[in-house]
Amino acid sequence: MALSLLERIAAGDAGAVDECSDHYGGLIWSLARRFSPVYADAEDAVQEILLGVWRSASRFDPQVASEAAFITMIAKRRLIDRHRRRSRKPDAVPIDEEPALAGRAASESAEVQEEAERVRAVMLKLREDERRVLEMSLVEGLTHSQISETTSLPLGTVKTHARRGLNRLREMLGVNPSSPNPDS
Repeated sequence: MALSLLERIAAGDAGAVDECSDHYGGLIWSLARRFSPVYADAEDAVQEILLGVWRSASRFDPQVASEAAFITMIAKRRLIDRHRRRSRKPDAVPIDEEPALAGRAASESAEVQEEAERVRAVMLKLREDERRVLEMSLVEGLTHSQISETTSLPLGTVKTHARRGLNRLREMLGVNPSSPNPDS
């Protein structure tokens, strides 16, 4: 019997992480965009959710729920936590509280796939050190401190590579991090 994506992630299959991101990226992105008032916040939320999926994969039980339901549960919990943190700040912006799983058009899914491919292509244009730090953070789920230990780079250098890499990604993708969410 073949293992599910989450079971493969829990077993340490690095390829399963990419497959999971490809397969459920549209779902996660849809939820993040619905719950995040700013585009850049949605990007950060997706990273946090994927990290949560990677960390929680070992708790997945196919007898209890489907992979999509398990990932949706993790995503909603992360997004609710982010909303609570944001609402504690004086400049908090209210978000829709509707479940984001209400029917998505097929065109949205295709747009998300195209956007993901565009981001992958742009990632290849980053400097090697920036790309490496971002991949270790996003794909492997390592913290800045863990990346520093793994690469023997000073923590400040790791943070600089991450910040510059994300800024360059935004620039190459034509994303203005302070612009409001166009879908809200």
